[in-house]
Order: sequence, then C-alpha cells, then structure tokens
Amino acid sequence: MIPARYAASRFPAKLMQDLSGKPVIVRTYEAAVKTGLFDNVYVVTDSAIIFETITKAGGLAIMSKKEHDCGSDRIAEAVTQMDVDIIVNVQGDEPFTDRESLAGVMEVFKSDVAKEIDLASLMVQITDKDEINNPNTVKVIVDNRNFALYFSRSPIPFCRAKDVGTIYYKHKGIYAFRKSALMDFQRLPMLTLEATEKIEAIRYLEYGKKIKMVETSVSGIEIDTPEDLEKAQAAWR
Repeated sequence: MIPARYAASRFPAKLMQDLSGKPVIVRTYEAAVKTGLFDNVYVVTDSAIIFETITKAGGLAIMSKKEHDCGSDRIAEAVTQMDVDIIVNVQGDEPFTDRESLAGVMEVFKSDVAKEIDLASLMVQITDKDEINNPNTVKVIVDNRNFALYFSRSPIPFCRAKDVGTIYYKHKGIYAFRKSALMDFQRLPMLTLEATEKIEAIRYLEYGKKIKMVETSVSGIEIDTPEDLEKAQAAWR
C-alpha cells in the first residue's frame, strides 16, 4: 500500500513532480512493483489527479472515502475488507524504494513464531551532523533487540558524553503491519506525544505495540522539499 496525498505542507503536489519523465508517485509505484515481493500493490489516495495518473499508467489505485490525517489511517480504511495478514506501507515520496529493504521488514514476520511483533520498520545510520539536527529527519532509538523505544524529530539520544560511540539512526517511513495492529491504530485516538512530534509511529508505542526495527544501509532519497527533488533528479540521471 502506498498512501498518497496531493497536498503537502513543505512541498505542495510533490508526488506529481516530474522525475525523469514520470511523476514521483508513478516512479514509486513502479519501484514497489518491480521488487516482485507483493501479491498486489495499490496507491491509496484522496486525490482524483493521483488516482487518474496511476490508473492511466496501468497501476492499481484506491480512492479514500474519508479524510485522513496520516498514512496508517488511509491504509486501514483501504484494507478493512481485504483478507490479508501483512500489509506493507511504502511512502509515496520514495521513488528509490529497493527490494532488499522491503524484504528485510517482511522477513521479520516469517521468523516471529510467538507473534510478539506488531510492526516492522526500517532505520539507517546517519553521521551527518546537519541531518541529525534536522527536524525533518525522524530519529529512532532502540533497545538491545532492536525494538523501537522512541521516535523524535530532535536528536536522540542527546550526546552528553562525547566518547561513548553514540550511533544515530534515521527512521525510514516504510512499515510492515499485522492487520490487527493497523485496525487498532485506526480506532485509537491520538495522544499527546504523537500530537507533539507529528510522528504517527509514536501512537503505536503509546498504546504498547511492539515495533521491530531493521537496519538497512540503503538511505535512498525521500522527496520532502524542492532540494530533495533536485537530488533525486541527479541520482536518477
């Protein structure tokens, strides 16, 4: 499932921007299909423009019936009547989505015999100081089993001690959900921490869900700003 809003506060209509001859959302859809990992790939959108763009490109699209504040809610509505076990959420602004990373989050559930994991998601190590301090980059800290402890737009952990080898991880917005966890998310109200940070993954933690983080070395390019689009254009070339 690829949730796709037309409006975006930092970069309006970013998913319809041209990336080497095709809109960003089409590039992302094609990348997800190309992995060969999924029974079906859908774009779930509130935009007639995006819906028509995907269908004209030969893709599958679902039009949201309600207004939604986040991608998880949008996907939950779309899969309510579907007979599925695991749903993977690929962000619409990630045209460089790769097979290795997606396979990693799906593998988590194959080995989860006890079914203690509600979600799996990706993290990538970051060393650039500007990115560590950038509020547009969501950071994550984990326990010794790589279960998420917290997500933040602030640099976490705070580096008071300079000689302990602190490692920072960026949260990549790709999730794999058990359907039950996704349905719970839809019915549970937003709490203070999620409202403060504006990070939907926090809602799962606030309600006691377990998120297994999978480290990847593929950072990719998320298109949040016009500058990101320039980087993506250069990388595509």
